[in-house]
Amino acid sequence: MQNNIIDKEIGAIVGNILADYKENRSIDKLDLFRQPQKDMIISVLQKLIRIIYPGYFRDGSRKFYNLENDYSVQIEDAVFCLNKQIARALPYAERFAGKSPEDPEVEAEAQKLTVSFFRRLPAIREYAEGDLEAFYDGDPAAKFREEIILCYPGAYAITVYRVAHELFRLDVPLIPRIMTEHAHWQTGIDIHPGATIGRNFFIDHGTGIVIGETTLIGDNVKIYQGVTLGALSTKGGQKLRGKRRHPTIEDDVVIYAGASILGGETVIGKGSIIGSNAFITKPIAPGTRVSIKNQEMTIKDIGGSTTAIKKTELEQDDNWFWII
Repeated sequence: MQNNIIDKEIGAIVGNILADYKENRSIDKLDLFRQPQKDMIISVLQKLIRIIYPGYFRDGSRKFYNLENDYSVQIEDAVFCLNKQIARALPYAERFAGKSPEDPEVEAEAQKLTVSFFRRLPAIREYAEGDLEAFYDGDPAAKFREEIILCYPGAYAITVYRVAHELFRLDVPLIPRIMTEHAHWQTGIDIHPGATIGRNFFIDHGTGIVIGETTLIGDNVKIYQGVTLGALSTKGGQKLRGKRRHPTIEDDVVIYAGASILGGETVIGKGSIIGSNAFITKPIAPGTRVSIKNQEMTIKDIGGSTTAIKKTELEQDDNWFWII
């Protein structure tokens, strides 16, 4: 009975949906073979991760017994695959609007950008090494550097950001954001590729971190889970595009779990320590310690007796609430 109903209705259902595709809305784009391919971009990203960390991640589709030959093939493959996706993304740039990926000018620009990006890979690897050392030095739970590369979501998110940021600097449309949002889905860490992040960046635990597009972060910065480096307001919508909306974090700053630092004029001075759950919208002078005091914890035992303890009564030393 049910199959008979579907057989009778299937033609009308398909016809209605196909007709709906012809409304020419933003969600109606039947041009599959000229769009950037999200799955292919993620595949390229995985190839780049293998190139950045040679010997850590294998490509199971290939069997090579000479590692140098293996990586030569992987690098060449990544170059040509990324070039194809850049050519598909370039028509989204204003200067190539209305042109196809096969346009000679688009193809030439795609090749130029691809070469420029791969020439920057040694510099990306240098940043990755510094980030790895920051993780190892900063986390006593890390027994091996290999453990960080293979296991830590923060290390993965930062590496993806390093790759995407270089493409962002080259004004490649769409692809950088696809890469960082893939890392976001994988790790819960949301780093916009437009953010500027210095050397030796350490994310501990990581889940729930948000770093906005115009954020500036210096060297040797350490951030814990749940930190937001965001904008004060996005009510202006597209009118705010290109304007500084996110904070500046200077060198050697530590920001503990749950802190929110908002606004383009907010600067956290060098060497400052921001305690958990702080909410900051104004500049903080270098060397400052910011903490939330006098919060109250309520303890209720089995008998129903309630005890209220203020945070100041729990403090053992000046830094207790910064220890994770």
